[in-house]
Amino acid sequence: MKVIEGYMPYLGYKTYYRIVGECKGNKKPLVLLHGGPGSTHNYFEVLDRLAEEGRAIISYDQIGCGNSYVDGHPELWCSKTWDNELIELRKHLGLDEVHLLGQSWGGMLAIEYLCDYKPEGVKSVILSSTLPAAELWAHEQHRMIKFMSQEDQDAIAKAEETGNFDDPAYLAANERFMLLHCAGEVTEDSPECLRRPKKSGTEAYVAGWGPNEYNPTGSLGGWEYRDKIGDIKEPALIINGTNDLCTPFVAKTMYDLIPNSKWELFDGCRHMCFVEENDKYCKLVNEWMEKYD
Repeated sequence: MKVIEGYMPYLGYKTYYRIVGECKGNKKPLVLLHGGPGSTHNYFEVLDRLAEEGRAIISYDQIGCGNSYVDGHPELWCSKTWDNELIELRKHLGLDEVHLLGQSWGGMLAIEYLCDYKPEGVKSVILSSTLPAAELWAHEQHRMIKFMSQEDQDAIAKAEETGNFDDPAYLAANERFMLLHCAGEVTEDSPECLRRPKKSGTEAYVAGWGPNEYNPTGSLGGWEYRDKIGDIKEPALIINGTNDLCTPFVAKTMYDLIPNSKWELFDGCRHMCFVEENDKYCKLVNEWMEKYD
């Protein structure tokens, strides 16, 4: 498939983007918003196959990570920076009509973009393993921590109390929590895009979100959109896994509040439904976009 890579000037830095395939007929491009903040587009390459249906798939590294890496600028790591980057990317690439897919933090970005900026030309939005409120997310992570061993619970509680997130006992407990609810270990059998070294935006993550998934103490710590997402007018597909950081309760909260929404729960999946059930995920997303092109 045809792959185009490029850079967009942004805030005196540059934003990397990657376009796979091209649109044919009436099919609209899909713009992918990765998680983190600070993760990179890499894992989204497992969705390249969506381009085989005659649709351009556009991913990018948000400023602060990957090929758009910047650090030493904590003032940048707030939602406004990433909101405006998405706005500028659509202008730069001439994306008048699009579908949006946001995973984890990327879903938060999509929600904020739709609610606060009321953009034109968004045909539909796919909210994948994401959240409507930081407080709700933290609450659900702490609920799931209670199912861990007492030793792990104590190590996490101690780190939260002392602010020492470098303690080996905490680090081991957090790793076990993420294996349960985020993703499995990367092995030689994992897709190449997951095995490939990436430059994560650690500063962007810590300053934007916090030290881990269950302590949103950064600029997004007070992020609250439960009172706004009812205004989303675009058709919304909500996706999550039964073992996801995005628990069924978090997903149902979005489903209940967004008027024109559909909810698909992936049995047995963690935070990476699109990797763990790639065939099912791609079929679902492709059929969804075809319905709303």
